Amino acid sequence: MKKLIYLIIIISFACNQSKDQTQTSPYAMVLGVAQDAGYPQMSCKKKCCEDAWKNLELQKTTSCLAIIDPISKQQWIIDATPNIKEQLYLLKQNTGNEKLDGILLTHAHIGHYTGLMHFGKEVMGTNNLSVYTMPKMNFFLKNNGPWSQLVKLENIKLRVIESDSIFNLNERIKIKPFLVPHRDEFSETVGYEIIINNKSLIFIPDIDKWETWETSITELIKKVDYAFLDATFYENGELARDMSEIPHPFVEESMELFSKLSKNDKQKIHFIHFNHTNPLLQEGHNAQKEVLKKGFNLAKEGQIIKF
Repeated sequence: MKKLIYLIIIISFACNQSKDQTQTSPYAMVLGVAQDAGYPQMSCKKKCCEDAWKNLELQKTTSCLAIIDPISKQQWIIDATPNIKEQLYLLKQNTGNEKLDGILLTHAHIGHYTGLMHFGKEVMGTNNLSVYTMPKMNFFLKNNGPWSQLVKLENIKLRVIESDSIFNLNERIKIKPFLVPHRDEFSETVGYEIIINNKSLIFIPDIDKWETWETSITELIKKVDYAFLDATFYENGELARDMSEIPHPFVEESMELFSKLSKNDKQKIHFIHFNHTNPLLQEGHNAQKEVLKKGFNLAKEGQIIKF
């Protein structure tokens, strides 16, 4: 109950903000900011999660973006997370709209597609909800239970998309998926570019390392208006294991790489997808202050992005 009351307060603020500023144009909204397992992480008893276990208001849901068109009353989400029911409630409180028009999936790691289970007959029992996938992800869902049952019973309708090929969600919103290097055990991994009103936002919640990508992330940042980028770990040594086994760009590495960008380009960057060990999840931590001091931003749940 305490968490619900807190959510309603935050949602009311975000709702009022969006209705004042974006009701005549499509926009995006941050529904979650944490790594796949959310914050705090299950069974974590360390200092990084201690306060969040005690204080529900500090807890964060898994990384997710919504795309909202108030003109057509349509809305989509990027990734179906384990926290999808809380996130769709947040979305409904913002828009007043329960209907979901589609889901765009990035890849087959647990925080990015397992929320699809809520669209089956045990819960919502949806009818041909559009799920946009790359070819390998499409094959994975069609040929592995329980996801294959969603397809068989027509709870979801898989729509295959291609890397670097722009498609329309509607006449006002364009989407371009693009491949990024990541641990692709069951599917390829993509980021998305959202194009609205000749402005664009890139969303890359997971990537191995910037230097392993054939695309220059610094040059890409210069071309877009917003960049929501993988910030899973703040620094090397954050985990008591070989972190090369789970490569991500450390935030410290990213800030160094982006240090020569202009002040305007730095302001485009919003770090997202924080692991439970990442100090950027802890309000008032020196790491948060350092990121903001250097001109970058931290994604926040309920955040509205105008185009």
